[in-house]
Amino acid sequence: MASVGIFVGLIVVVTILSKSHADRNVYPSAGVLFVHVLEREHFKGEFPPYPKAGDSSNDPITFNTNLKGYPDRPGWLRYIQRTSHSDGVLYGSPTAEHVGKPTIIEITAYNKRTFETARHNLVINIMSTEEFPLPYQAEFFIKNMNVEEMLASEVLGDFLGAVKNVWQPERLNAINITSALDRGGRVPLPINDLKEGVYVMVGADVPFSSCLREVETPQNQLRCSQEMEPVISCDKKFRAQFNIDWCKISLVDITKVVPVHSNRPDPGTGVLPDIGEYNPPSELLKSKDYFTDFLITLAVPSAVALVLFIILGYSMCCRREGLIQLVHHSSIQKSSKELRSMSKNREISWPLSTLPVFHPVSGEVVPPIHPDNYETTSMPLMQTQTNLQNQIQIPQQQISGDNYCMSTFRRLEVNGIPEERKVAEALNL
Repeated sequence: MASVGIFVGLIVVVTILSKSHADRNVYPSAGVLFVHVLEREHFKGEFPPYPKAGDSSNDPITFNTNLKGYPDRPGWLRYIQRTSHSDGVLYGSPTAEHVGKPTIIEITAYNKRTFETARHNLVINIMSTEEFPLPYQAEFFIKNMNVEEMLASEVLGDFLGAVKNVWQPERLNAINITSALDRGGRVPLPINDLKEGVYVMVGADVPFSSCLREVETPQNQLRCSQEMEPVISCDKKFRAQFNIDWCKISLVDITKVVPVHSNRPDPGTGVLPDIGEYNPPSELLKSKDYFTDFLITLAVPSAVALVLFIILGYSMCCRREGLIQLVHHSSIQKSSKELRSMSKNREISWPLSTLPVFHPVSGEVVPPIHPDNYETTSMPLMQTQTNLQNQIQIPQQQISGDNYCMSTFRRLEVNGIPEERKVAEALNL
């Protein structure tokens, strides 16, 4: 594991080696960004190796960090680990309130392959600095970075170097880094390598440069209100590596900030006053009669429903208007039943598909399309003269002369009765 303190032009790496399960001490400064990397390689020696050679680096390891004796970390300390195959990072900015108070962080490593755990303690000894707090503080929003990428010492050093070229201070420190998700930002879509974005706060001992002040001009404020990028002369010094949203830059001069004192009430000792022993109620309690509640809940609605039923029955059965309606309804029912019985007994005419038709060329009578014992799926619509059954011979008048010739017609039957009438109609044509 390693702890990193970030200053301009100087990267201090504090690594204290010790045996397993021993406490590790780090010494961050108040008001300066504190970064501590939880390296997976450091914990792998405490877990049994992989049975296959060369696969020990694939152990999925996750970390759990909390203040000793408490379920969570201190408010100023954050933790991030993207996957179980990446290192974890503790980062934050301690304040002057924590100076001189050792903070013990319990670090529990969990091996997801073997389900074993290893626990170490990290002792954070916060030291005071004469430079804290730096009077001029600027917060930048970098759109093309995630928080774990920005916490890398090389990347953060490059950013502070670019800020130093623009600001030209004597002392420049990284104060804090915050993910955009912690400020209410949305998780980006997994397309086009989109990043979450980070807020980086830096402090210096000299006033803000003219380049940083350009965002406060009316022209740039108007462009920001129209969701357009402002024109910043020093943006090219960052653009090669860092995409800064200049509309979200914040410049604070703490020497001009008026402190606000709030009168907080005395929290007290947290112990309730002694009001004596608890006296439970007497065992000799009077029994309660629920008969009245029963009458109100069930008897009263039932009585009201009975009265309404009697009134309705009297109106329908005992008054003239009700009797007329009942008689009228009964007559309608009888008429409907009579019509249904008559419709069942009447003779229904046969549909046109069952009557004989004539061949359009020969003039012969063709059998009906749908006889009772006829399979319509395998029989053609117009039958020829050779495949007709039960045929009879009838004469047909010629065009010239009074002689007649015989034509062939099929003997048709409807419900077992020969259809002689159809043949007579054919002769009269």
